[in-house]
Amino acid sequence: MGVPGVPAEADRSLDVLSDVLRAVRLTSALFFYVEASSPWVAEAPRADVLVPILLPRAQHIVSYHLLLDGHCYCELEGSPAVLLRAGDIAVIPHGDRYAMSSHPGMLGSYSQAEICSWLEQAVARAMPDPFVFVEGGGGQESRRVLCGFLGCDALPFNPVLACLPALLHLRAPEGQEDRLHRLVAIAQSELQERRPGKESVLSRIGELMFVEVVRRYLTSAPGDSRNWLAGLRDPLVGRALGFLHQHPAQAWTVDELARRSSVSRSVLAERFSSLVGRPPMQYLAQWRMQLAAARLADGQAKVSAVALEVGYDSEAAFSRAFKALVGVSPATWRAQRTKG
Repeated sequence: MGVPGVPAEADRSLDVLSDVLRAVRLTSALFFYVEASSPWVAEAPRADVLVPILLPRAQHIVSYHLLLDGHCYCELEGSPAVLLRAGDIAVIPHGDRYAMSSHPGMLGSYSQAEICSWLEQAVARAMPDPFVFVEGGGGQESRRVLCGFLGCDALPFNPVLACLPALLHLRAPEGQEDRLHRLVAIAQSELQERRPGKESVLSRIGELMFVEVVRRYLTSAPGDSRNWLAGLRDPLVGRALGFLHQHPAQAWTVDELARRSSVSRSVLAERFSSLVGRPPMQYLAQWRMQLAAARLADGQAKVSAVALEVGYDSEAAFSRAFKALVGVSPATWRAQRTKG
């Protein structure tokens, strides 16, 4: 059923975000607490170093940190520290090296080898759940942080992750709790109770938290943003994105997309490129490769069948397009994923 008063195909643009979030392939989640006393610093290495330690089945990690009391700082390498207050959430979506600390400027207090050794020992020592990592100098000022790590696939074209900032600071809601903080509360409850299926529940909660983060950014990002989410918010470009996502295998042209969107070719091409950062047909080609990569990772579908599903008449043409974007052939990419 569509939205009242909205044409059925235009209504499709409302589900583009769902399409892309499904293609992100969220795979696993891990939560733990840090109990810190001043002065303190808890550092995390880059995602490619962190993944094998915390979520070895994942390809990429999105990090969440909720400050439960007081204040602290979150600092990414090469950026100024950001002040967090009780109830604030810091999200690090791109896998940068970062630190949570009692004072600004403490990133780099430890070497990467020291951080990895500490994490490995802490994970081994903290079993069973909930993990509680104790950190700091033993001062009177103490802080408690809920840390979450969400594993996802690193597929070739991820427009959601690409448009999020390196550090997303979500301030505590005023008055009644919002959906994101209610999800955090459920995660905390699951951490405290040893109930069957807890790992599965926490993984689902992690997925929902990621969706809420993206929704929050979608509605709160500056109006002059130039990225995929800005295109989704724009009535014209959002409608065009809806058509492309509804029929990705169709033999689209800019002329046909403009006709369906009820605008001129030049207007659509200029506005789409300005907001999304790439022309409509380039976006479609990249989105097709994202869908193809997900199908190749799912099972044993023949490359020729995947090619037809995403709009290519021949396996050869599809393989050339896939290799141009991903760097390897579809068969090699699937073999590498299977081995991994």
